[in-house]
Amino acid sequence: MTSGLLLFARYAFPPNRLGYCGSPDHEGLFGYLTEDRADPGLRELAQKFEGAYPYLRLIAEANGQSDPFDPRVVEAYWIGNAFLARVGVSLFYESLRRRFQPRMDPLAFSWMTSGLADGTRPHHNFHVFEVYRRAGLLRDERAVIALDRMDQCRISWGRVVFVEGAEVIVDRAPLVLAGGKLALGAPVPVRILRQVDGRGYLDNFRPGEIVSIHWNWACDRLSIPAFRALSRATRSAIAHTNLTI
Repeated sequence: MTSGLLLFARYAFPPNRLGYCGSPDHEGLFGYLTEDRADPGLRELAQKFEGAYPYLRLIAEANGQSDPFDPRVVEAYWIGNAFLARVGVSLFYESLRRRFQPRMDPLAFSWMTSGLADGTRPHHNFHVFEVYRRAGLLRDERAVIALDRMDQCRISWGRVVFVEGAEVIVDRAPLVLAGGKLALGAPVPVRILRQVDGRGYLDNFRPGEIVSIHWNWACDRLSIPAFRALSRATRSAIAHTNLTI
């Protein structure tokens, strides 16, 4: 089993290399991944992801886990699993209140938390569709939703078609606006990265297998149960957002 720290890093590296979150030492983070090495230095880097790390602590606390980087906790946040359902509404609300209420318009915060009692979960895609959108972090110069950035920031999936150098061509369903609501469009071929300067941490792709994607980077292979969990979590986050968009 991949360590929780390395699993976290697989998904955290793509935005980190672009300078969006975490420590500026993206090369150090990448080194841990290419060497398949986990130690206290990697933990220190992982804790600097101020967006994701509090969610890991929340999920761990709700599930009686002492380590926020337990693999099941990490999987819950990025992909989705049974740990998400064990995060109570009051615990989730309080975490969001402490972190985001001071920086948000009161009405926006109220709308964001309105669906917690209906099963909204502390998944990364909830953070992208709701928190980022309402906190103004995914808006362009005209102050409208930057759909393309939401699509890149969410954890998505694609079915491998073939490999071409440092890229993998996959069939991936894009995030679209249909009738003013978010939806997943029909899959289209896209190129995603697997290497930088000949180095990577995921290789030997086979046509037909499913990979997870973050900021145009192949993060991990998905088993069928993991794919279904990510699909459910994504569609749930979209449904919640469409109630308040």
